[in-house]
Parts: sequence; structure tokens; C-alpha cells
Amino acid sequence: MKKIWIILIVIVVVILGFVGWFIKGLNTVVLLDENVNQSWAQVENQLQRRNDLIPNLVDTVKGYMTHEKETFTKITELRSQWAKAQTTEQKITAANQITGALSRLLLTVENYPQLKAGQNFLALQSQLEGTENRIAVERMRYNRAVQAFNSYRRTVFGGFFAGMRGLTKPRVYFEVEEKAKEVPKVEF
Repeated sequence: MKKIWIILIVIVVVILGFVGWFIKGLNTVVLLDENVNQSWAQVENQLQRRNDLIPNLVDTVKGYMTHEKETFTKITELRSQWAKAQTTEQKITAANQITGALSRLLLTVENYPQLKAGQNFLALQSQLEGTENRIAVERMRYNRAVQAFNSYRRTVFGGFFAGMRGLTKPRVYFEVEEKAKEVPKVEF
């Protein structure tokens, strides 16, 4: 009689262990997915902050740089592209293009000492630099969350649990485009 109770207890413990493992696996994939979503929301917050600063920066610089109309037009177009982007991939592409255009604008500003000395411009430039740093930090956090999710999804049991939750598609990293790695050319 004692052996039957011991066997029943062992079976119950094994079943409870399996159920606990199963539930933990299902919950882990959801937690990792939500971490990616939360990290992306933070990236979007910082990108939106930058997009909100751009009109002020452009207006401040515009008065000094009348012959740079093409740069201002391009920044405005890219800003609206980012606002219209629907997917994470589209937003990443638009954000990278804005980064390149802003770099070119700020490089051009180097040739205008009166502008560089203006308080409005200095304040906006400082805010933009701070925002760019925040974007870099949030991109890094997002990419870490994507790496954790994608790694878990690629494990044997992680793939099984991800499939059960309908989360089989890998998440996209926020990478710099090859074009953005080039040093911008400024010509007058």
C-alpha cells in the first residue's frame, strides 16, 4: 500500500512539474514579445520627440541658409514619411533617413558662425543632441529585446511555445542603413 502512495505522489509531482514547465514556456514567449513591444514604443517616443523638434530647428536655420532649400524640403518630406509609416520596418527606414538628413543639415550649419552663436539655435541643437542620445539608448534596448525574443523563438522548446502563441515571425533589428554610414558631402 505504501508503494502505491509513493508512486502516486511521484506521478503527481511529475505531472505538476510538466504543467508548470509548460505554462512557464507559454508565458516566457509572451513576456519577451511584450518586452519587444515596450522597447519599440520607447524608440517611437524618442523619434517623435525628434520629429517635434525638427520644425523649430528648420525654422531657426532657414533664415540664415536661404540657399539650402533642398535640404529643408527633404527633411520635411522624410518627417511626413515617418508619420505615415505603418510597420516597424518602414519606421526604421524613415528614421534612418531622417538621421542622415539631420546630419547633413548640422554639418552645413558649421559654415554659419552667426547661426551657431544664436541662443535659439544652441538650445535646439542641445535638445536635438540629447534626443539623439536617447534614441541611441532606446535603439540599443530595443535590439536587446529583439535579440532575446528571437533567440528564445529559435530554441527547440521556445519555437514550440512561440508557435502555440502565434509568434513565429522573427522581430526586426533597428540597424543603420549602409547609406547612413557614409560621411555626408556638403557642397556650396
